[in-house]
Amino acid sequence: MAQRAFVEASSPVTPSRPVRPIDLVHLARQCLGDENLELEILRLFDATLLTYFERLKLATSFDDLAIHLHAIKGAAAGVGAWAVADLAKALESELREGRPLTMERIDDLGMAVEEARDFVGRMLADAAARDD
Repeated sequence: MAQRAFVEASSPVTPSRPVRPIDLVHLARQCLGDENLELEILRLFDATLLTYFERLKLATSFDDLAIHLHAIKGAAAGVGAWAVADLAKALESELREGRPLTMERIDDLGMAVEEARDFVGRMLADAAARDD
């Protein structure tokens, strides 16, 4: 009687490393490697994120919620803030499916927004320190 050989596929072991809130490789590609443009885009992204997230927290109508989520999703995807973009996309889908947006879900997005804004703030501060 023949025996079957079982080969267990092992998954590659990769050490866990923290994921940055902004995909800097994506951002560099979007800006064609121009560091000054990257910094300006990050400044604009930070302001956009702050503005639209504050508006989102105050929004009550479907249209306002949808517009603000879409703006956050687009801005985040443009710079490579994937966690923010993915959460905004999920909330946008939930809204379209008729599910109400709970404060808990908006707070989840808020945590990702704050993480991204904190990261951008540190990058801008580091760049300013290098220029001095």
